[in-house]
Amino acid sequence: MAISTDNEEENQLMQKIARVLDETRASNATHIRKLKELTALRSSSSSSSPTRFLSAFSKTLTPLFDFSRRIASAERIVRFVAAFAVTPDSKNASVSDKFLEGFLRFLLGAAAAANKTARFRACQIISEIIMRLPDDAEVSNDVWDEVIECMKLRAVDKVPVIRTFAVRSLSRFVNDSENVDILDLFLEVLPLEQNAEVRKAIVLSLPPSKATSTPIINCTLDVSESVRKAAYCVLASKFPLQSLSIKLRTVILQRGLADRSAAVTKECLKLLKEDWLGKGCNGDPIELLKFLDVETYESVGESVMRALLNADLVKVQESQSIRQLLVLSGTTNQGHRTQGIQLLEPEVALYWRIVCIHLQTEAQAKGSDAAATMGTEAEVYAAEASDSNDFLERILPATISEFIELVKAHLDAGPNYRFSSRQLLLLGAMLDFSDTTNRKVASSFVQELLNRPLEYEVDEDGNKVVIGDGINVGGDRDWANAVSQLAKRVHSAFGEFEEVVLGVLQGLVLPCRERTADFMQWMHCLAVAGLLLENTKSFRWMQGKSIEPAELLQSLLLPGAKHVHLDVQRVATRCLGLYGLLERKPSEELVKQLRLSFVGGSSPISVMACKALSDLAVWHGPQEVDKAMGQVLSSQLRDHATTFCPVEISDTSGHLNIELLDLLFAGFDKCDGGKYEDADENESVHAVLGEGFAKILLLSENYRSIPASSHPLILAKLIGLYFSDETKELQRDVYRELLFQLCVCYGRASMMMQAPLYAKESETVDINGGKDLPGTPDGSVHPSDDFENGNEGLAIRIATEVANFHMKKKAAAEKSYVSALCRILVLLHFRSSEQGAIKLTRRLLNRVAETVAAEKDVVKELKRMAERLKVVDEHPDQDLSLDDANAILGRLELDLDLNPDDSTEMPPTPAPRSTKPTRSRRRARQQEESSSSDESSACSVVPTNPGVTSTRSQRASKTAALTKMTTANRAVKFNDYIEEEEEGGGSEVTSDEDSGESDQSSE
Repeated sequence: MAISTDNEEENQLMQKIARVLDETRASNATHIRKLKELTALRSSSSSSSPTRFLSAFSKTLTPLFDFSRRIASAERIVRFVAAFAVTPDSKNASVSDKFLEGFLRFLLGAAAAANKTARFRACQIISEIIMRLPDDAEVSNDVWDEVIECMKLRAVDKVPVIRTFAVRSLSRFVNDSENVDILDLFLEVLPLEQNAEVRKAIVLSLPPSKATSTPIINCTLDVSESVRKAAYCVLASKFPLQSLSIKLRTVILQRGLADRSAAVTKECLKLLKEDWLGKGCNGDPIELLKFLDVETYESVGESVMRALLNADLVKVQESQSIRQLLVLSGTTNQGHRTQGIQLLEPEVALYWRIVCIHLQTEAQAKGSDAAATMGTEAEVYAAEASDSNDFLERILPATISEFIELVKAHLDAGPNYRFSSRQLLLLGAMLDFSDTTNRKVASSFVQELLNRPLEYEVDEDGNKVVIGDGINVGGDRDWANAVSQLAKRVHSAFGEFEEVVLGVLQGLVLPCRERTADFMQWMHCLAVAGLLLENTKSFRWMQGKSIEPAELLQSLLLPGAKHVHLDVQRVATRCLGLYGLLERKPSEELVKQLRLSFVGGSSPISVMACKALSDLAVWHGPQEVDKAMGQVLSSQLRDHATTFCPVEISDTSGHLNIELLDLLFAGFDKCDGGKYEDADENESVHAVLGEGFAKILLLSENYRSIPASSHPLILAKLIGLYFSDETKELQRDVYRELLFQLCVCYGRASMMMQAPLYAKESETVDINGGKDLPGTPDGSVHPSDDFENGNEGLAIRIATEVANFHMKKKAAAEKSYVSALCRILVLLHFRSSEQGAIKLTRRLLNRVAETVAAEKDVVKELKRMAERLKVVDEHPDQDLSLDDANAILGRLELDLDLNPDDSTEMPPTPAPRSTKPTRSRRRARQQEESSSSDESSACSVVPTNPGVTSTRSQRASKTAALTKMTTANRAVKFNDYIEEEEEGGGSEVTSDEDSGESDQSSE
């Protein structure tokens, strides 16, 4: 009888709780009043039985754990329940504390359930409770430990929305020194997480520290706009300007201001304006530039200034100008007043240059608007343009002489003011040189800049060492560009620029002709010649001047390429390449000299000659460059060879008999020797050759003389160099970028498929051009000595690279990359003597096929490759032992876990899916619309009477079972909404709208 009474009391209590919850789901406005009502009910119920209220409350809330749709009414109930759980009892605090602990244990049980909806709701409520819980809440440490451990498990749940709420729950504990494992977990799963919303939650949860700054900044390159935006939000709120290194500051601004999303750029600009400029620099843009090291990161400083000016955040006072630098000292010298010039710091010089450019652009834009309109509007635009021009004139030096004097003062101040000198020199493009007198003064200054010798130091042995690159005027490419811009601005008439530079060159070349010049004079003369050749558009403007183009070639460039000093040869070789680009057809002497420099020169000279030959091949076409030789040349690439026999190009007497592409291709192998070791780790013959051949492949439609059969051979060489152990990391980055472009190109066009690399099955061709019989006497599985350099080693490297993507969700770019690698893999041929490589590749092809299972055409090609390898395999029924396989992988320095159960047989093609149409969600939506009380019936937490619930008939149950058996993946249930989010959110290219739709799939 007592049990019956207790059940009645519990049912009555559940009804009261259910009525409160049903009223709270309608509107948030009722939450405060209902919190008081439910708190009073808890207080009164707990006085008789402390656990009765918790039991009734949990049972009443149970239907919510079976409802997965994230509609507004359900979310209101979740928020109300969390608010109630953390609301203390004003009369008896122990009652609310015990209820909170008991309710958390109830939620932990649901969070560990097998049902994904129950886990989802439990994690959602736990995260809301943790976010709302006051700091002084009394909860035992054991309960918190259980909560943390449970949420750590749910942070790697298979359902993205569960992972999101688990991360949100753990975010409050990540700052505790006792919970370092939470931070380690976040940093571990962040780069591996596939769902954008989960990544966003992790980024927002990371605390500020040295360990988290780099991962957060890496997220500024995330494919999801919301994640990138969250990264900039965290950087603004948690990382002060002074806490970041200069490198990290510039990376943040460079990426954010150039982001493709306007929302991300706006967030970055907000960080720049409010936090870095406002709080960190007190609104002073020059002070901000000092934090960015504009001498090293000039482009970032320019972007920052443009962004601030466009946002109208830089207020230039009319009293401020460059003219203030020219201050009258007040002293006299024989009746004349002398001037003292205040030198500009690098940040101030960059600041004024960008401000002046902005004013000039603004004036031109307003002037164009005035010309395009009429009436009062045109007058307004014209007045604004006039104001900008007047302001610009007040900032710039008053005369050309003052401008020149200002630049000279900074030049004379030494190398510390070289950057400021260049910024001032670039301002010359805004000055007016229409006056003859001004133009004459400026021309004299330009000639003085061109005649300025290269700077040098003297080493311990008394030898001169050039400061700078030794190639450009002033030893710096940026300085040379500034000089050329000023020269072309002053001498803007057709042919006038060439005439002035050739006039300067005439005086510099005289000691070189007379062979009295030292190597410094040679390099200076060639640097001026390079500036001319780089900036002139045609030899036509050099005709009839003080030095003819042919004379320049014969008297300076060719003798410089044969000079005894290596630095002179390097500069002259660069000038030869520029000269060849201006010729209508390459000259014989020029091409021969470049080929000689490529073959017989030292590493820096070979790099420069390689650049020149590659540029000539791309500009004129390989066939035109070969015609310049005036003789019949042989070519393995043109003769449709599937392999390339090594060419001995070190013999200078024989290298001229092969075509240009063969010569360059042979340079890949020759550069492996010690003769072409790279002097500069940022630049190598390999990298230049790779870039040149990549351009030729991408523009192959323009070069009909290059047979399509040579494309796979060239591409295989580029891929082999990327995977080579001898390739340096800096060079590998170059190849990675090149291969990405090529893989996308060839992955779409499948051009290589026209010319497979496989030889006939009966006889295979080795990499040396010899013929192998289809077998070996001993059937050895041990690789040969040149195994790493052959196509077999390359094939295993590619297969391993693709296999590493096995069982991993791939982004769109990764899918294209893997697919293109597979298309290359099927083109590689094997020598029958390499039985071990054949057997290992057959084993790896299974993983490769599973990785690209969605690409049906690629899978077909892989199966054909497997069949071909099976024919070449002498013992196809015998598998390669695990030790032998690991030995081959170890020799290639590859890391791959092989399964002893892996089969060499390709899996059969899966049966086609049922053609029965997928049942859409429209039926569920129609049911939703037809019910006038959808939210009342779907979200109601009032426990229903099991006896009233209608059951399905036996026929309906049988039909549902059959449908589930045939189209299991197509059944639509309420619980499937979370599963759909798991599948839809797996791609990194899912947009924010899609992610939001997956989270609120039925709102």
